[in-house]
Amino acid sequence: MGQNITNFDIRMMHRCFELAKNGAGHVAPNPLVGSVITYDNKIIGEGFHRACGKPHAEVNAIHSVKNPDLLKHATLYVNLEPCAHHGKTPPCSDLIIAHKIPRIVISNVDPYAKVAGKGIEKLKAAGRKVIHGVEKKQGWFLNRRFFTFHTEKRPWIILKWAESADGFIDIYRENAENIRPKWLTNQMAKHLVHRWRAEEDGILVGQNTALLDNPRLNTREWKGKNPVRILIDPELKVPSSFHIFDNSQSTLVFNYIKNGKKGHVEYIKTVPDSSMPETIINELFQRSIHSVMVEGGAYVLQAFINAGLWDETRRFIGEIHLGSGVKAPYFTGIPSTKMLMGNSILYKYYRDSGLLDGTI
Repeated sequence: MGQNITNFDIRMMHRCFELAKNGAGHVAPNPLVGSVITYDNKIIGEGFHRACGKPHAEVNAIHSVKNPDLLKHATLYVNLEPCAHHGKTPPCSDLIIAHKIPRIVISNVDPYAKVAGKGIEKLKAAGRKVIHGVEKKQGWFLNRRFFTFHTEKRPWIILKWAESADGFIDIYRENAENIRPKWLTNQMAKHLVHRWRAEEDGILVGQNTALLDNPRLNTREWKGKNPVRILIDPELKVPSSFHIFDNSQSTLVFNYIKNGKKGHVEYIKTVPDSSMPETIINELFQRSIHSVMVEGGAYVLQAFINAGLWDETRRFIGEIHLGSGVKAPYFTGIPSTKMLMGNSILYKYYRDSGLLDGTI
């Protein structure tokens, strides 16, 4: 990190983080970015990236300044390096240079190959003072999906399930017509899960969950975009009349039988002796899916755990005792956070235990 960083600089970077989060669920595959402009230690402009294809945070912040003459004496804060290339919008670094903003403070260098330090180089070449690395750990956590996609070449993987106080995720059921699943949490948790779905690119379930629950896997309990539905159905046993095939949103079906596409449903044939989690994750990367939430069932969740393919686990534990049924996945770890949610507790875990949560 550069020198001459003040407490005010750090506070302004945290303000950038707060602004950036307003774009959650709308900007993918772009990162979450917020920007603040100050003059004489007072905020004179703010902005955030609202949606993919729309102006970037720096552009919105610059255009929000009522007296543009102050920009020549201002500091621009942004949590991710300004872009230096022409994409769906012009380079932000060019706009910063054109307005003669003398000082730019950045949290993270952009890992995207078309940027990757080029924005900082362009600003420095124009004589601007650039400081980067400010609160970079928090900045990385904010854009963990984006950074993981570009550095590890895979989506950020979230595992999510609810289990009873005695370690079961469901009672034994023969089919969905006779017995419905036992509800282990509450309406508050349901709203939260639908908000989570709106924030991720994809949502994944296995064959048994689809057959027993006939889930819609959408965001009907929350205003937001529907994720891509991903179904593991090796023998194509899930009937075409089920909700997951209703053509209301993009759906990928990993199977051993066929390739093809019908409406919004695409079938992807895989090799039976391959590792299904790895096959799926590789395919999702090729499709520019930056994050996926694995919702079940127990067999699928355990397969991802055993393969070491997870970054974040969201585990509800309810107060209900089932006595018997389908065992919850075998999972060990120390939770990073714990939140009481009515009749259940939400625990969050990170494979990298050093990651922050809920602090930005």
